[in-house]
Amino acid sequence: MVSLINTVDTGHEDMIHNAVLDYYGLHLATCSSDGSVKVFDVKNGNQILIADLKGHQGPVWQVAWAHPKFGNLLASCSYDRKVIVWKEGAANEWTKFYEYNNHDSSVNSVAFAPAEYGLILACGSSDGSISILTCNIEYGVWDSKKISNAHTIGCNAISWCSSTVPEPAFDQRSSTRNTAVKRLASAGCDNCVKIWREDADRWVEENRLEGHSDWVRDVAWAPSIGLARSQIASASQDRHVIIWNSTDFTTWSSTILHTFDDVVWSVSWSMTGNILAVTGGDNKVTLWKENNENQWMCINDDAAATNAQTNEQRTL
Repeated sequence: MVSLINTVDTGHEDMIHNAVLDYYGLHLATCSSDGSVKVFDVKNGNQILIADLKGHQGPVWQVAWAHPKFGNLLASCSYDRKVIVWKEGAANEWTKFYEYNNHDSSVNSVAFAPAEYGLILACGSSDGSISILTCNIEYGVWDSKKISNAHTIGCNAISWCSSTVPEPAFDQRSSTRNTAVKRLASAGCDNCVKIWREDADRWVEENRLEGHSDWVRDVAWAPSIGLARSQIASASQDRHVIIWNSTDFTTWSSTILHTFDDVVWSVSWSMTGNILAVTGGDNKVTLWKENNENQWMCINDDAAATNAQTNEQRTL
């Protein structure tokens, strides 16, 4: 049974769209339709506002923390078409580190790549494209590449594949697996989940996962737990969550986790990749776990007040 540990009074003046803990669970970042991003110190059950970041001119949909090896970096994306990367210099002093404004519509999702790949940020937009932003840490210079027309009408969410998932094929001349291939998943208004692979200096569509009958609102690639397989969860307006499994990145099997009573807005894996949290228009947070018979069981069902419905407010 899951119990409530803490509540945070954010002081936001409008709807909260996203709330994310950092790598160590010591800081909480929130974003809102009031155009602000806030950072709280939440150690020892306390809540102390340490930053109120204002740089967007519209609702801020999502925030994402970089790995702490790069310092305290936080990315935010907004309806104003901008992505901002914020950096903490001295204690609790946050400044704008980088701003990217090369999208033609709302930027709906941001996600940092696994730290092993360097400081890389992916951004998904309602203009249908995905941007890949790479930072040269030594010089603080950013480079951008764009996957144009990634999804018809718009891209709603993105998620990186773990760097520890092994490649399926052995090199004929070596007994080691190539684990350097970068992949990410995206969800779109074309009812599809797509898998993208970096190939030389460009990104190519490796696979298209079709199983939803309405817009796919969120996608989450499960962290690797040492198994030679990849697992992805996708959430859709068709009221379904689908679990996708593959051992070779070529053939993907699908299992409908559950048919919910309302639209499903978001999915999120535990750090070990064995528990999935689902939120939707029914104002519930449910937790799901796969048993030894490969059946997905609901292990918690609390009617909680969530911000799950906020994705509905995105103008696409």
